[in-house]
Amino acid sequence: AEKAHYLAVSGNDNSEALPESIPSAPGTLPHFMEEPDDAYIIKSNPIVLRCKAMPAMQIFFKCNGEWVHQNEHVSEESMDETTGLKVREVFINVTRQQVEDFHGPEDYWCQCVAWSHLGTSKSRKASVRIAYLRKNFEQDPQGKEVPIEGMIVLHCRPPEGVPAAEVEWLKNEEPIDSNLDENIDTRADHNLIIRQARLSDSGNYTCMAANIVAKRRSMSATVVVYVDGNWEVWSEWSVCSPECEHLRVRECIAPPPRNGGKYCEGLSQESENCTEGLCIQDIETASDIALYSGLGAAVIAVAVLVVGVTLYRRSQSEYGVDVIDSSALTGGFQTFNFKTVRQGNSLLLNSSMQPDLTVSRTYSGPICLQDPLDKELMTESSLFNPLSDIKVKVQSSFMVSLGVTERAEYHGKAHSGTFPHGNNRAFGTIQARNKATYIQNLSSISTTSELKTTAIFGHLGGRLVVPNTGVSLLIPHGAIPEETSWEIYLAITQRESSLQPEGTDVLLGPEVTCGPADLSVSTPFALTIPHCAEVNSEHWNIHLKKRTQQGKWEEVMSVEEETTSCYCLLDPYACHILLNSFGTYALIGEPISDCAVRQLKVAVFGCLSCNSLDYNLRVYCMDNTPCAFQEVVSDERLQGGQLLEEPKLLHFKGNTFSLQISVLDIPPFLWRIKPFTACQEVPFSRVWGSSQPPLHCAFSLERYTPATTQLSCKVCVRQVKGHEQILQIQTSILENEKETITFFAHDDSNFPAQMGPKAFKIPYSIRQRICATFDTPNAKGKDWQMLAQKNSINRNLSYFATQSSPSAVILDLWEARHQHDGDLDSLACALEEIGRTHSKISDITETEIEEPDFNYSRQNGL
Repeated sequence: AEKAHYLAVSGNDNSEALPESIPSAPGTLPHFMEEPDDAYIIKSNPIVLRCKAMPAMQIFFKCNGEWVHQNEHVSEESMDETTGLKVREVFINVTRQQVEDFHGPEDYWCQCVAWSHLGTSKSRKASVRIAYLRKNFEQDPQGKEVPIEGMIVLHCRPPEGVPAAEVEWLKNEEPIDSNLDENIDTRADHNLIIRQARLSDSGNYTCMAANIVAKRRSMSATVVVYVDGNWEVWSEWSVCSPECEHLRVRECIAPPPRNGGKYCEGLSQESENCTEGLCIQDIETASDIALYSGLGAAVIAVAVLVVGVTLYRRSQSEYGVDVIDSSALTGGFQTFNFKTVRQGNSLLLNSSMQPDLTVSRTYSGPICLQDPLDKELMTESSLFNPLSDIKVKVQSSFMVSLGVTERAEYHGKAHSGTFPHGNNRAFGTIQARNKATYIQNLSSISTTSELKTTAIFGHLGGRLVVPNTGVSLLIPHGAIPEETSWEIYLAITQRESSLQPEGTDVLLGPEVTCGPADLSVSTPFALTIPHCAEVNSEHWNIHLKKRTQQGKWEEVMSVEEETTSCYCLLDPYACHILLNSFGTYALIGEPISDCAVRQLKVAVFGCLSCNSLDYNLRVYCMDNTPCAFQEVVSDERLQGGQLLEEPKLLHFKGNTFSLQISVLDIPPFLWRIKPFTACQEVPFSRVWGSSQPPLHCAFSLERYTPATTQLSCKVCVRQVKGHEQILQIQTSILENEKETITFFAHDDSNFPAQMGPKAFKIPYSIRQRICATFDTPNAKGKDWQMLAQKNSINRNLSYFATQSSPSAVILDLWEARHQHDGDLDSLACALEEIGRTHSKISDITETEIEEPDFNYSRQNGL
């Protein structure tokens, strides 16, 4: 039997049969541990078939009923350690040419036969086929226009191929996952079924077919989900007109037509006779004439009376009115009064009023006081700007309690067009259009490619600001040695940050560099970086990172961490960081729940396209930071874009749901929008993953006629199963008729650098007295810890304990937080409250010891 076997596989006649068995001998039949698998030949690459059996003396392949020559086998032999039986493994190659040359009733196949002393065993047959995928689809999906809530069925028959192609559907080039949307089914014979069409289902759909050889794309099919108008109910009949007719109307708004839906059929207005034909129109009775005459006489009499009273009140008015606001500055500063004569101020609401009338104004905002040793008033630069020639007297009980008893008189000169500061902490957020708080037009935004500010600072310290970005640097008094000056710079990286967050981590603000890196300071400086996180320690873990000289990023600290190396104070829109070394810093947010919110600012810009009939809308969703908004505005300026509506804030959750942006309520018969751009969907990863470049979607609208110059529509931005914002667009598309949309930002563009005392809100002598009072602990507990607590600094107090003057560092942090509002009122209130607390303690424990009191007091009736 063995001789016959060898002759069969080594001789020239491959058709000679091998014996089915050999004489019986002790042992067992071979058992296949591995059998040949079906295989596909890709291009010209041969495939490998393998067999493995135990116990086996020999293994040979048979293909298409013929034995494969022994020389074409590769054999390996081993011993099973458990049973001691012989294990044999055999390989053969099958080429494309062999498969193409075979012409039989079935596919090319191979199987292996194994021998042992007891007999033979045969493996399964493995087929070998040449893989391919033809180019043309047997059926491409076809575009459809479907009414809302109708069923959408897109058919797709992929190209012929071996193995059979698998099908995937794309919508606007993004894969469709039917597991995430119960309304979509892609399992039915490669077809796409949308059970109930929604407006958001409009778009371009593509069928993708792929196997191990290639991928093929079908022709794209445009699906438009439209809404036909339905009439609303008729209005009530109008009153009967002199022509003896009354009217009623109705509008096609229940719902209005959308995406090319049909306008309502029928009339929008009806009229009919309201006297059943008995109306007489041309006769006026004497009673009617008398009635009208009486009404006219009454109107004239009332007008004369109003004019007389107005003239009398003007003649009795006095020039120059004293105004005292007794409720102003109740947190520790005295109220102030002033006289002013208004000379034709352009801010008057009624331009017909006499320009020489005396106008009185009362302000209850805080006054920023300068060191009494200086002769010049250090105030908010625009506190009294609306008025001219103002004379102000200020007396502060807070200063009196600290021993500064001089009474100083200051004069301020007004500048037109500016208004008092407000307390708005949202950097650059637009409020009501009539709010008079540092109005700034888009034209003031910088278009420079480098956001950098540089200034020379000395021992007196100062403040450095990158205009309109929310980024600032505070150098405290004494941080730089005396008789030394340094050129210090502050810059923002506009290109994509070199810091690439991992996983779902987010870059929350700009990458900020301050330097020079080799400058050492004796007291911490304060760096302010805006961020876009909705602050909540249950949803975010926020880290501060620094770039090393080698270009790598290392973690400095977690915001909630207790450390003495630096300090982070997280406000709703910015993070204030106390540091001892300059360098490049960034804030990283690690979401610890699906409820973590990234705040996005939504803004809509528009401009005419090269084709005069087309108008382009660009909707941006950017981080809610001033620098992100400035970058968008600068880019739009270059494209001729116009801000069409005040930006709004969108709370985008880290719950993996996508963002949908759509244009709604476009006036029919005036404008039309390309169907596949009416609604666009952005995957969650694209929104959450990166802030560079800012995300935006473009919509193209077309006028039916050049005579149309007004555009009104709505832009809806929403996260699926999340927050939604709607921006109402009402604009003229003509350049000379466009309304300028203003936004309200902190007026720091004119003062990027301030050196010395003018950079600080708290006068230096008063600051020194506060530090002397609170740095030294006493038995009553009046120390820097209570000062920190009253200023909402309740965490990581060990950092301040390591400083030579904890109170000074606390006040530096206060300066950084209040750089725009200069809210000395809140600081005075905190000191007043501490004074009241310790006054009670003093009465109980040491009634004979008198200490300076921080209580609010009025002297001489002021």
